[in-house]
Amino acid sequence: MNTVAEKKPRLTTSAMIASIASEGQRVKAAPFGKALVELAANRPEIVGMTADLGKYTDLHLFAQAYPERYFQMGMAEQLLMGAAGGMAKAGLMPFVTTYAVFGTRRAYDFIHQVIAEENLNVKMCCALPGLTTGYGPSHQATEDLAMMRGIPGLTIIDPCDALDIEQAVPQMAAHNGPVYMRLLRGNVPLVLDEYDYRFELGKAKRLVDGDDVLIISSGFLTMRALEVAQSLKADNIGVAVLHCPTIKPLDEVTILAEVLRKSRLVVVAENHSVVGGLGEAVASSLLQNGVQPARFRLAGLPDAYLDAGALPTLHDRYGISTEALAKRVKAWLN
Repeated sequence: MNTVAEKKPRLTTSAMIASIASEGQRVKAAPFGKALVELAANRPEIVGMTADLGKYTDLHLFAQAYPERYFQMGMAEQLLMGAAGGMAKAGLMPFVTTYAVFGTRRAYDFIHQVIAEENLNVKMCCALPGLTTGYGPSHQATEDLAMMRGIPGLTIIDPCDALDIEQAVPQMAAHNGPVYMRLLRGNVPLVLDEYDYRFELGKAKRLVDGDDVLIISSGFLTMRALEVAQSLKADNIGVAVLHCPTIKPLDEVTILAEVLRKSRLVVVAENHSVVGGLGEAVASSLLQNGVQPARFRLAGLPDAYLDAGALPTLHDRYGISTEALAKRVKAWLN
């Protein structure tokens, strides 16, 4: 028997930092930076702070608009978080940016003790969440949600697209207390405007309905879940998608209602390790409330140090590309 392996184009090093947007997909440039500039026009207490990553977290737009309110702290994340806490005590509202690995791993104690324990009004916006870079474990924040969920009183947001980010920024400012948002930067996909959707802090929203599978998702895995729902229509498989952009506090009321509404396979899809993220939060909520879905599966990243490489390759390898996720869902139905 002759078999011909499918030939895929050879990917270059640039694919390690490729956009999560598919070819031809609608995008918006720097939604976080633009939303913050607009908000700060009428909020003089807002300041921008970064650890040498203004350009790579879209905070450079804030620096251009309000140079006197922009603080470049150098590659010193502990200093960044400590100073942000001090500014918040003085009545300012720091929007702090860095990469998620550096903000959580290197500065955890400062977030926990300086910012969160005193409920200070610091908004942390951290880029390269989960598997959004191919630079390997040093830059892949696959456990940030697990770490941050353990901090009492910290609100956690995992936005799907540009619309989520634009609408989350003013609500972060309106919320009194510390917030951690996983940040998508650069050319960010625009997806949710097609689903009559608005971001509400603390609320999950059903985007599409289906009788066979319920995918509960956050971050760009909601985009992938919507693509899976569309692709599985050809197999007469109905997939519902419940988007949970707020990881903490979790919208347990909506999640429980959706699981109870129909007897379906429940899949939690997230750009995070299966340990300590949205999946385990949902599982805990279901168990504690005595709700038993027909079947329950986690579609997250493995509990492992992930490889370096091209993002499309890694997304296929770890089961979070559209094609790989669709295959996993179909297998779980059998």
